Amino acid sequence: MESLLPLVTLGPNVQALLEDPGEGRASGAHMISTARVPADKPVRIAFSLNDAPDDTSPEDPIPLVFPELDQQLQPLPPCHDSVESMQVFKQHCQIAEEYHEVKREIALLEERKKELIAKLDQAEKEKVDAAQLVREFEALTEENRTLKLAQSQCVEQLEKLRIQYQKRQGSS
Repeated sequence: MESLLPLVTLGPNVQALLEDPGEGRASGAHMISTARVPADKPVRIAFSLNDAPDDTSPEDPIPLVFPELDQQLQPLPPCHDSVESMQVFKQHCQIAEEYHEVKREIALLEERKKELIAKLDQAEKEKVDAAQLVREFEALTEENRTLKLAQSQCVEQLEKLRIQYQKRQGSS
């Protein structure tokens, strides 16, 4: 079974697919098939590296596509015969990986920002609620003090009325 690397985006009107010639062909050449596609459809190319020379070490494979990147930011496939082209491609891939990592960190930070804003909103709401409760407590405390004063005045007045009533009862 042939292993295919990820697809590389091409221009909007060309689609090329590199295929293994199969077991029936002795030449080892690859077949390229092309077809016109609508301009609004993404076009991709797949490469099989089964017969390709090994320019890189097994622990350092060269990725051919970064699907999370916009088309204009995709690394262009290198010219395998040029050391400079391979270096530029590897550098572009590293930059693309760093870009992806930074975008991921930005997304995480934006999520954290939303969480902190929600916590801040909640804290401000609780602060407003607490201030409202303090005002209500102060008003109720004042009302309680006023009612206690009124009650003590009523108790005094009642006591005076009892004394007057008893005096009247005693004199009659």
